[in-house]
Amino acid sequence: MFRLIRTLVRPYRGTLVVILIAMLIQTAMSVAGPWPLKIILDNVVGSHKLSPWLDNLLKPVLAGGSKMQIAAAAAIAAVLIAVVGAVASYVANYYTTSVGQWVANDLRIRTYHHLQQLSLSYYDNHQTGTILSTITSDVQTIQGFASSSTLGIAVDLFTIVAMLFIMFWLNWDFTLIAVAVTPFMLLLVSRFKKVVKKATHEVRKEQSKIVSVVEAGLQSMRVVKAFGREGLAEEELAEVSHATVDASLKARRVKALLSPIVSITVAACTAVVLWRGSSLILAGIMTAGELTVFLSYLTKFFKPVQDLATMTNTIAQAAVGVDRVRAILDADTVIPERPDARKPPALNGDIEFEHVAFAYTADAPVLKDVNFKIKAGQLVGVVGPTGGGKSTIVSLIPRFYDPSAGVVKIDGVDIREYKFHAMRDQIGYVLQETVLFEGTVRDNIAYGREGVTEKQILEAAKLANADEFISRMPHGYDTMVGERGETLSGGQRQRIGIARAVIRNNPILILDEPTAALDTESERMVIEALERLMKGRTVITIAHRLSTIRDANKIIVLKEGVVAEEGTHDELLARGGVYAELYRIQFSAPPATAVAS
Repeated sequence: MFRLIRTLVRPYRGTLVVILIAMLIQTAMSVAGPWPLKIILDNVVGSHKLSPWLDNLLKPVLAGGSKMQIAAAAAIAAVLIAVVGAVASYVANYYTTSVGQWVANDLRIRTYHHLQQLSLSYYDNHQTGTILSTITSDVQTIQGFASSSTLGIAVDLFTIVAMLFIMFWLNWDFTLIAVAVTPFMLLLVSRFKKVVKKATHEVRKEQSKIVSVVEAGLQSMRVVKAFGREGLAEEELAEVSHATVDASLKARRVKALLSPIVSITVAACTAVVLWRGSSLILAGIMTAGELTVFLSYLTKFFKPVQDLATMTNTIAQAAVGVDRVRAILDADTVIPERPDARKPPALNGDIEFEHVAFAYTADAPVLKDVNFKIKAGQLVGVVGPTGGGKSTIVSLIPRFYDPSAGVVKIDGVDIREYKFHAMRDQIGYVLQETVLFEGTVRDNIAYGREGVTEKQILEAAKLANADEFISRMPHGYDTMVGERGETLSGGQRQRIGIARAVIRNNPILILDEPTAALDTESERMVIEALERLMKGRTVITIAHRLSTIRDANKIIVLKEGVVAEEGTHDELLARGGVYAELYRIQFSAPPATAVAS
């Protein structure tokens, strides 16, 4: 845990020096705090003389050295010690909080950056709610630990060292009582910490499930309402919420035991010191002021252990948070970019698969020895039964995944020799469901490419048959689009998606049946826009409606992870194979059924 935090705070070394100095001053004032009371008890109320070193220190101030002057000096010293300690505490707290905020900012950005680099296989196996919980709640927990608990631990450690020195100087056998008990208390706290960390991990796991359930429910609200399953959604949340309560109460039972045990141990040590100190005062070996100072130091000496007992929950939460963040940062599903990878030239669009195999999990291969070639400028349809590997094929071309075997080439070059972003910048996408972001229509069209002009946005919208409905909106291109574009119809979303692809002007275009969920009129508008978009490009389209690829230059038929057939529409029908069977199923009239009168 501390290794990650140390890495994060390294850029703020200058500020840490200021914090360290403030902490040392704060510690010095904490150590000096009981001494004015000692002077009052021993040298004002009592009849003891000032220590030689203290007498020499106060001689310029006291002049005559009467008891009231000594009392006044002690009172002024108490105020000065409090003021200096308060200023040092403020400086330490302010800058520690500042560092904590920036550490959280850096960690959040670092984690999100790493998430951006991970392949899609990571997201195939991890719940979005868990990731959201980690990047928000866990980072917030680490920030709290770095900005508050760390400061307290550091001040306590400095105080222990200083007070141990003075306690040995005041009375070494009293000090041995405290030192002898401390290892057992630290061992007890350490054992409890392991148990609490395990319990806290379960709590955070259940809390992540709550985020996942709520997120899924909110995203699927239309479906929930359509099927009247509000009750089921509430039951799912209640189930994970109750599990969270049970885990939290279990963790609390463990945490609640530690603090009383430590408090009783400290009280026992204090009782021994009081008993022993009283006998020494009666024997004239120790003064009441010395016993008061020692008791104050003893309390402060045990305070770090008591703090550790009360902060066990905070430390455990921070440790769990660090573990969950590290699980993301250590994820090795990043698709590697070769050190010598180069920016591709303007691509022509020749695509070739050579003996390509792929599996999302080792025991379930999706593609097995796939081979085909696509020439630049061709329109190629990819069809086949569900689970045949169609979506996987188009995911391998832009390197969303890497094949487990074989090579994918563009213009005769292994795509692993190209830089990710430079290659993907030359590939356009129109998916079955266009994802729109909250913002204006203009922003959503411009999302396809950086630095586009207003003229380019308008031209793209017109080519996509989107300008006609955008112009009728209350604010035109400045109209706000709701989350995921729910305020628009399916056809309108698809045409904005096409405009987004138009504005990229890519030589390679991937279509994932963008008309599958549209009504007849919307489909006509989208097809017109797609015909303009496809001109002069290499187009790979996943086709569920076989009528959309009748004019394709080539149709690749996938079945059980291999290329079962390829050819034109007419050639494949004449062959009477897999494609002909798919075509017959899709276009043959359903058999007549008797209707009861």
